[in-house]
Amino acid sequence: MDNAADRVAQAGIGARLDRLPRAWHLWRVVIVLSLGGAFEFYDLFFTGYVAPGMVKAGMFGPESLGPLRFLVSLGLQGIGSFVFATFAGLFVGAMLLGSAADRFGRRTVFIAALLWYSLANLGLAFQGSGFGIDLWRFISGIGLGIELVTIDTYIAELIPARDRGRAFALSAFITFSAVPLIALLAWLLVPEQIFGLDGWRIVVLIGSAGALAAYYFQRAVPESPRWLARHGRLGEADQIVTRIEAAIIRETRLSLPLPAAIVEENSGKSGFAEIWSSAYRGRTIMLSVFHFFQTIGFYGFAAWVPSLLIAKGILITKSLEYSFIIAIANPIGPLLGMLVADRFERKWQICAAAIGIAVFGLLFSAALDPVALIGLGVLVTLSNNWMSFAFHNYQAELFPTRIRARAVGFVYGWSRLSAAFAGLAIDYLLQASGVVSVFLFIGFAMLMVVVSIGGFGPKTRELGLEAISRKR
Repeated sequence: MDNAADRVAQAGIGARLDRLPRAWHLWRVVIVLSLGGAFEFYDLFFTGYVAPGMVKAGMFGPESLGPLRFLVSLGLQGIGSFVFATFAGLFVGAMLLGSAADRFGRRTVFIAALLWYSLANLGLAFQGSGFGIDLWRFISGIGLGIELVTIDTYIAELIPARDRGRAFALSAFITFSAVPLIALLAWLLVPEQIFGLDGWRIVVLIGSAGALAAYYFQRAVPESPRWLARHGRLGEADQIVTRIEAAIIRETRLSLPLPAAIVEENSGKSGFAEIWSSAYRGRTIMLSVFHFFQTIGFYGFAAWVPSLLIAKGILITKSLEYSFIIAIANPIGPLLGMLVADRFERKWQICAAAIGIAVFGLLFSAALDPVALIGLGVLVTLSNNWMSFAFHNYQAELFPTRIRARAVGFVYGWSRLSAAFAGLAIDYLLQASGVVSVFLFIGFAMLMVVVSIGGFGPKTRELGLEAISRKR
């Protein structure tokens, strides 16, 4: 859809969405999408919390790893292969299949990916070897990778420009609420046996409940009007926006303001080559470098908290207890972030959070007192979550509707690839040199985050998506 009249019509849909006042009707859709994302985060974050139980059950010994037993000779016996399988699947899902939402629609892919990774957990929960666990974790990770991209693109396309930061912070508050839940369940269940099953299997099975909720999400979430307009389905896009406008008028009992001057997205073809065009090449490279390093800090802590604590001499039961206390901070960070999410530039929020991860992480590595460990762990977690909701918003803003999912999937895929190998690197550093070396590694990664985003990231605050797509 690249002729001038259609581009104007598409821009008109965007202008109508951007003039909408803050209202419950729009936030309800964000909440529903985020509840779907909460199943995704539950699935993603149980990696670190169930791993000690898997190790205790002997799942990652040489015999259990089967074809992957060569990792033992590299000094990587432990949960490294499990973390690697998770992020290898995420890489395939995000980078190679993330463009599915550009082709088939945000809503369709959101539901399909939710079913995919929820059902894959059923297979994972009943595996009897480390190799089987890693294989099914890889399959589950593909669905997770697709879902992460789809939710970002949808929220960015629906919410008015002035509220995008708050919307992503609200979404992160809901999705990260799954983290203390998984930490609590792991603390209570992983050391136990329930109905003859290891506790870690029960924790994984609970994550498959997302499949049961898919039908509700399918009914509650409309398609993205911007995506429909981009694909020439202007009548459907108009109907959805009209329903949204009518609902907001009924709710607020106010007339809607007139749309601002229409700003068209620049023209182009929907394809992989466009993310390397002169308009977007710099953004693609900048975000690829950023993502390669940011995930080392984020998952280098979040996915390894219990194991990092065990390496400091804390028993598994206490490690899981401390991890649960630290995990409670996960939804608090985005909730606090709603106060500042639209008050200053996204790029500087990302940089400030990265500095916090590095500083608090190094202090955590040197701490021994339980109160200090928990307090510094909370500060690392808050910094991680601030960076997370800020960059999920930022990456979805920087590309036009026709390639948004494809571009976000590609740049985000680098974080999945680096996390896969970072899991192996952290496993090695933890066993060879201890916790301090892990956080020196993370500190260097956060320095690269600041250089890439701070030095080369464009400004986006309170700009419409169409205007950002044209910004040089």
